[in-house]
Amino acid sequence: MSEALSATMEIRKHVVETDRGVVASQHRQAAEAGAEVLRAGGDAVDAAVACGFVCGVLEPWMSGPAGGGAAMHWRADTGEAHALNFGMCAPGDLRLEDFPLSGEGVAGDLFPWDRVAGDVNVTGARAVAVPAMVDGLSAAHGRWGRMPWAELLRPAIDHARAGMRVDWYAALVIASATRDLARDPDAAALFLSEGHWPRPFAWTALADDRIAMPRMADSLDTLAREGAEAMHGGDLGAAMARDMRDKGGYLSVADLARNRATFHAPLPVSYRDALFHVMPGLTAGPTFAAAMAALAEERLDDAATAHPAYARALRAAYRARLAGMGADGEVPAAPGSTTHFSVVDKDGNMVAHTQTLLSLFGARVVSPSTGFLMNNGIMWFDPVQGRPNSLGPGKTCLMNVCPALGAAGGRRTALGASGGRKIVSAVVQLASSFADFGMDLGAAFERPRIDVSGGETIVADARLPRPVLEALAEVGDVRAVRRTLLPYPFACPAAVLDDGRVRSGATETMTAWGDAVAEPA
Repeated sequence: MSEALSATMEIRKHVVETDRGVVASQHRQAAEAGAEVLRAGGDAVDAAVACGFVCGVLEPWMSGPAGGGAAMHWRADTGEAHALNFGMCAPGDLRLEDFPLSGEGVAGDLFPWDRVAGDVNVTGARAVAVPAMVDGLSAAHGRWGRMPWAELLRPAIDHARAGMRVDWYAALVIASATRDLARDPDAAALFLSEGHWPRPFAWTALADDRIAMPRMADSLDTLAREGAEAMHGGDLGAAMARDMRDKGGYLSVADLARNRATFHAPLPVSYRDALFHVMPGLTAGPTFAAAMAALAEERLDDAATAHPAYARALRAAYRARLAGMGADGEVPAAPGSTTHFSVVDKDGNMVAHTQTLLSLFGARVVSPSTGFLMNNGIMWFDPVQGRPNSLGPGKTCLMNVCPALGAAGGRRTALGASGGRKIVSAVVQLASSFADFGMDLGAAFERPRIDVSGGETIVADARLPRPVLEALAEVGDVRAVRRTLLPYPFACPAAVLDDGRVRSGATETMTAWGDAVAEPA
C-alpha cells in the first residue's frame, strides 16, 4: 500500500433508502438500468437481467456473456429461497498434456498453483472454460420474469452501441493488463490504443473517449431475439467456439449445449437467531456455513472487538476448504474479474447475483465473431494431478462466489461480494454485522474488516484499535492496511436490506463506479 496516499482524505457513500425497490451494483449505470426496469413494473429478476448484461458491457473486464457465476433468489410470495448455479466447467476436449508444469515455481495470478509452461492455464484460448452466465439470467427470467426478455437486454445493447467511456478508472484498469491484452490481436484492437499502448484518459471532464463495441452490440441483439439458446446450441455459441479453436483452445458447441444453469436446494445456515441461505456445491457457500458454525461458538461482546473471533472462525473454515476443495495459500494479485449486485423489488423479492470472468480481463482473449471477452476459468483448477481440485476434461470449476440471503429480527438482506478468495471474509463479517449487532447497511459497510483467505497472514483494516490488532496478532501474523480505491485489500460487497417498511442498498465505499440506485417514482 502506497505510503504517499493522503492520511486525511475521507471517502463516504450514501446508503440509498426508499419504500420501493433498490439495485446495488458495482457499476452505477448497471444499477440505473435495473432500477428503471423496476419502475416499469419488472420483478427483481427482471432488474437482475438488465443489470447483469449492462455490467458485461460497461465493466467488461469483470464479467460478461462468456463468463459464469451463481445467484440466490428469494421469493416473497412463497417465502422460499432458491439457489441457481451457472458456473463454468472444463471443455470436454481439454488435453492434460497441453498443461505441462514449467518447474519455475508458483504461478503469478490469483492462485498459488505450480506454474504451467507458458501460463496457458491463465492466458490465451486454452485457459477458456465453458461459460453459462447467459443461461443463468435466462433460467431465472423464465421462472419469475414479468417483462419481455428482449426489452431487458435493450439497455446493454444501447450501451454497447454508444461505446464504453474511458475515464481515469477504466484507463488504469486497462493499463494494468496492457502487456497480456497486446498478445491477442482482437483484445488489443478492442482495448488498446493503436493495438499496443494503454489508453490515455482526459484530464478534463469534457472529454468523451469511448471504446466502440459494435460486434458485442450485434451479439447482444442476437441474444435478445433468440434467447440463451443462441449461446447454448445456436449460431452465436458456435461462432464463439470456432473462434477459440482457431486460437488453439478447446471450446465446442457440444460443451456449450451441455453446460447449462441449474437450480438447487439452497444450503441453509442457522446462526443464533438468524437464518441464511447460500449456494451449495463447488462454491464458497459451504465455507461460509463452516465459518458461521465456528463463529456461533464464539462470544461476541461488541462489534468493535469481534475481529479476533472472526479470524479464528474464518481460519478454521478456510483450512477445511483448502484441504478438501483446493490447495493452500494465495498470492498477491490484481483485483479479480468478478462483479456482484443485489436487488430487492417493492414486493420484497430479492436477488443476490455474482458473475465473473475469474481474472481481470479473463483469459485476455476476445472472440472476434461475438465481441465477447473470454473467461479464464481453467485457472480455477490445480494443474497438478491427484489433488482435490485437479484439472481434467469436463470437470466443474471450483468457484469463490458467495451470494447470500439472510433473515433476522424481522429484516431480510441479499448480499455478496467480488474479490476472489476475499469474498467469504467480507460476507461473513457483513452477515455478523446484520445478525449479531443489528446494524443497518451504512454501519455495516463502514465497519472495519479483516481478511483471512487461507494463508497465514491476517489482513486488517488499519482503522482497528490497537488492542484489537494486538488480539489479532495472537491468532496469526497481522498486516494492517488502509482501505483504498485501488488496489482493494478487501473484497467489494454490495447488498440490499428490507425491514418491512424501508428498503435500502449500499456498495463498497472504495469502488469508484459502484452505487445503489432506488427505483424512480
